[in-house]
Amino acid sequence: MDESKSSVNLVKEDLIHYGAVNPVYEGENSSKFNVKNRSGQNNGADELDRIDSSYERSEKQKLETYFNECIEIPSAENYNFSWRRLWQFTGPGFLMSIAYLDPGNIESDLQAGTIAQYHLLWVLMWSTFLGLLMQRLAARLGTVTGLHLAELCYRRYPKLPRILLWIMVEIAIIGSDMQEVIGTAIAINILTQGHVTVFYGVLITICDTFTFLFLDKYGLRKLEAFFGLLITVMATTFGYEFFRVKPSPISVGSGLLIPWCSHCQYGALMQAVGIIGAIIMPHNLYLHSALVKSRKIDRSNAAEVKDANRYVFIEAFIALGVSLLINISVTSVFAHGLYGVTNAEVNAKCSNINYPIPNGTFPNNDELVDADLFKAGIYLGCYFGLPALYIWAVGIFAAGQSSTMTGTYSGQFAMEGFLDLHWARWKRVLLTRTIAICPTLFIAYYRQQDLTGMNDLLNALMSLQLPFALLPTLTFTSSKKVMGQFKNDFTNIVVASSLSVVVISINIYFVGSFVKDNFPVTWWVILLALTFVIFYLIFVVYLVGCFLVVIGCNWLTVLPIVGKYMREEHSIEHEHLSCDDSRANSPTSRGQSPNPLA
Repeated sequence: MDESKSSVNLVKEDLIHYGAVNPVYEGENSSKFNVKNRSGQNNGADELDRIDSSYERSEKQKLETYFNECIEIPSAENYNFSWRRLWQFTGPGFLMSIAYLDPGNIESDLQAGTIAQYHLLWVLMWSTFLGLLMQRLAARLGTVTGLHLAELCYRRYPKLPRILLWIMVEIAIIGSDMQEVIGTAIAINILTQGHVTVFYGVLITICDTFTFLFLDKYGLRKLEAFFGLLITVMATTFGYEFFRVKPSPISVGSGLLIPWCSHCQYGALMQAVGIIGAIIMPHNLYLHSALVKSRKIDRSNAAEVKDANRYVFIEAFIALGVSLLINISVTSVFAHGLYGVTNAEVNAKCSNINYPIPNGTFPNNDELVDADLFKAGIYLGCYFGLPALYIWAVGIFAAGQSSTMTGTYSGQFAMEGFLDLHWARWKRVLLTRTIAICPTLFIAYYRQQDLTGMNDLLNALMSLQLPFALLPTLTFTSSKKVMGQFKNDFTNIVVASSLSVVVISINIYFVGSFVKDNFPVTWWVILLALTFVIFYLIFVVYLVGCFLVVIGCNWLTVLPIVGKYMREEHSIEHEHLSCDDSRANSPTSRGQSPNPLA
């Protein structure tokens, strides 16, 4: 058998394997899709050529995990709950949860406590719950199909929308990376008692992440264990602050259970909106859908896939539960300590501390404290001793490093999925970190005291990108052609769509308010904003149209000009690859280096 026929046969096997779980290769006329019959017609040599080229593209778009290794998940003897089986699936959810604990989220937490005391804890809790629902959809997508969100976007959307989606995801990743750079630099500055300025701390972050990337060579489970260690460090350090400060348990409980903020001002409202923007991060959906692919399951067995979905969700629930407890701890500490406190009060308390505090950190005036990551640490040191200050800095450093690494993986999956472009991971880190560091260095050099003020801008930036993760996720998980029997049912579609509308609306309101409060109202600003809004809404409407098509609104596909770009093309969308496919997944089988950094 010659090489071309061998390629065709391999693709046939992939299609048959995928169809065993998702028997949905059907054209518009409900004709079964196979290598000889597509849309009810015999395509002959053209079909063989198409399949051969599809296989070549599949070879380039091989299944990628965050390490060239898979965890073997043996078939279950029965499908009763098993702690041992849960342990086998444990890892991806905790890596995903790190995005809920990055320095941007920590700063949002402490500002919520400073501005509104305990009254926004319920917003934090329900935002995390909304995030869990969205992460569930993303994880199911990767578990069921063996493809992550960016790879499916490559197959579903035309070139221009696909590139625009990639740009939006990259903007979100770079914005998140800037927050991580800022957090890490501030932590280094605190730990060195100011000897390493924030400016040089930013420079150090260029190098430190590359060191952590070499952990890959020790294996997938050890890498996941290292991330678990970083989460443990955050839980320990921020938990220490909670038990050291001792906020009122009754106040914490009422803040979580009573969805109301009495006597809250406009700043508290904006902080509530900012919490939602900080918690639900767009690139995290792309990340989670890719991370779950590292678990090797039998996708030809629907019962195995269903069981995997259950354990993936349980792990995500536990991981986000841990992240919620950490976020609650941070908010409660500063709700107890800094709510309603003036700069003069903290200044007086800090007069005897054996630590070099920069001038102007807490000016001697009666204005309320405007908290940020640096001031929060100084406050803890002044009131509870230097150990509290250094422990806070260690927690921030762990948050910055862990989220930087997961951000790197997000960018790698996005680039490989959207563009079919494979880079060595160190090159990917260098590109993202360079783009993130340039504006951060500028601000760190000229206005170091206002560095953490970038947090609101970055949260607004990432909030704008949210529709470009939520809408594709809804589209694919609601598609029978993609998910087969595991597609969203009517209830899930209604709930997920409604929540998406609410979250997107809240985030757009947040961005609008931010622009209004921080930019002059001039004709050119208004013109620029209107131009951006028009193009932004056009793209969002297009993505909504694609979603409506997969749930049955086929009349949209006959609209002039745009209709054909909303069609769900089964012929390019579902070239299934799975982790157990050694042809597509083993670097050594293709004579490539097994080194994940290569």
